[in-house]
Amino acid sequence: MNIESQLVRMPKVELHVHLEGTFRPATLLSLARKNRVDLPADDVDGIRRWFRFKDFEHFVQIYVLCSRCLRDPEDFHVLALDFLAEQAIQNVLYSEVHFTISTHLWNGLDGEGIRQALREAAEDGERRHGISMKLIPDIVRNMEIERADATLRWAVDGKKDGVVALGMGGIEQGYENEPFRRHYETAAQEGLHRVAHAGETGGPDSVRSVLDVCGAERIGHGVHAIDDPALMAELRQKQIPLEVCPSSNVALGIYPSIAEHPVKKLIDAGLCVTINSDDPPLFGTNLTREYLHLHRTFGLSAAELAQLSWNGLRHAFLDGGERQALEGRFREGMSEVGISNFE
Repeated sequence: MNIESQLVRMPKVELHVHLEGTFRPATLLSLARKNRVDLPADDVDGIRRWFRFKDFEHFVQIYVLCSRCLRDPEDFHVLALDFLAEQAIQNVLYSEVHFTISTHLWNGLDGEGIRQALREAAEDGERRHGISMKLIPDIVRNMEIERADATLRWAVDGKKDGVVALGMGGIEQGYENEPFRRHYETAAQEGLHRVAHAGETGGPDSVRSVLDVCGAERIGHGVHAIDDPALMAELRQKQIPLEVCPSSNVALGIYPSIAEHPVKKLIDAGLCVTINSDDPPLFGTNLTREYLHLHRTFGLSAAELAQLSWNGLRHAFLDGGERQALEGRFREGMSEVGISNFE
């Protein structure tokens, strides 16, 4: 079996993917027509061209317009089930899915209805495909504090419906994390895990801030930690996972190419790296392609790539029973493709 076939069939775990960024062009067009949302293109090829971003702010504009195509709970069910079907094709056994609920609440949608629709989609995905997902509602740091309050309430209320953590995204530069300290403190008191985007468009100080202010257990992206040797040493010593998304960083102009991306340097430095797709159709990628990029560009072996997937499983926010069951399936799946050297 060649390595390409191994990677397609290899069991995977994804910790950093945004639900609103999983719109396949055909699904986006269908929901836009249903909800009478005008898009800059009216066919699949046109949507793919529209997804060619100029910079991070341009990406955010497109992301927000895609989000407007979600108008009722059934739309969220359609999108989530479509995403899970795609994950199943790649043998992604488990996904933790970021979700910007405040955008939809501010658009006047029913938060409880959305939560129920996403729970039902997760149940349908598990029944149809044998894979699972949990939710991470995101605070947007460059939005008003009332949106963060609403996100926290939705997260706490959703603990029994698959919400496992509180997250934070949005524009890093020029926006402080301190206003959200209390949100993260409450999340911890309520038994939720804590993650935050940092070190993507911002520098090492952004990573340090979410560690201090948010008590972040994982760092979304974190690639600019490479610019600070002391921070690198701290991340290595504490084994705080980085949710690295190479194609996303290239598409948004953070690095010129995969070859110039620091992911291999982060791995070689002993940091805990996980590999993720971020917003896969928007960046013309998926999780399997991310692994293929690392093999073709840096020469990582099947065993080394399996270790990255295992890192994702080790640091997923699973309870004991769920983790044990998933580890068993993971080891069995790796054995079937001839990979055994990971721990």
